[in-house]
Amino acid sequence: MREDQNARHTEKMKKIKAARDRMMATKSGDKGLIIVHTGPGKGKSSSGFGMILRCIAHGMPCAVVQFIKGNWITGEAELIRGRFQQECRFFVSGEGFTWETQDRERDIAAARKGWEIAKEQILDPEIRFVLLDEINIALRYDYLDIDEVVEFLLNEKPDMTHVCLTGRNAKPELIEAADLVTEMTLVKHPFRDGVKAQKGVEF
Repeated sequence: MREDQNARHTEKMKKIKAARDRMMATKSGDKGLIIVHTGPGKGKSSSGFGMILRCIAHGMPCAVVQFIKGNWITGEAELIRGRFQQECRFFVSGEGFTWETQDRERDIAAARKGWEIAKEQILDPEIRFVLLDEINIALRYDYLDIDEVVEFLLNEKPDMTHVCLTGRNAKPELIEAADLVTEMTLVKHPFRDGVKAQKGVEF
C-alpha cells in the first residue's frame, strides 16, 4: 500500500516538475520591481524588512526611509543602525503617528523631507533596493502627491532598482503601477483582547 502511494506521489511530482520547468523556460527577464505591501493585517513592514535582510545577506546595497514611525525605537532600526550601517542606509522622516503629532503642516513637511531622501536613494547607482516604510500612510492623508510618486517610480526609477512601499490603504494609482502587490488580511489581532504592542512582534 505504501509503495503504491509513493509511486503515485512520484509520478504526480514528475508531472508538476515538468509543467514548472516549461513555465520557467518562458521567464528570462530581470527588472527592478515596484512592490507594494498593504492591507489591514500585520506583516507589511515586517515583510519589507525581511527583504532588507535578504539584500544584506546577498551583498546588495540597500536603504530604508521610514515615514510616520519617527519617535518609535524599533528593533529594525536598532539592528540596522547598530550592525549593518555599511550595508544599509537608514533614514527616519516622520515624527510619530498622525494622531500623536496633531499638526498637519509638520506632518506634510516631514513627509516631503522623507520623499526627497527617498528619491536620492532610489537614484543612487550604488543602491539596489529601497524600502519606503509606511509611505502609504503619508499618501493616504495626501501629505504627498500620489501622481508625483507614481510618475517618479515609473519614469525616473533606474531599471534595476527595486522599491518596496508599505502601509495600509495603498492608493489605486500605486497598485496599478506596481509589479507586485500583497494585501495582508486581518483575521485576528491580540489588540482587540486588550494586549498592547510588544517588542519583537510589533516593533
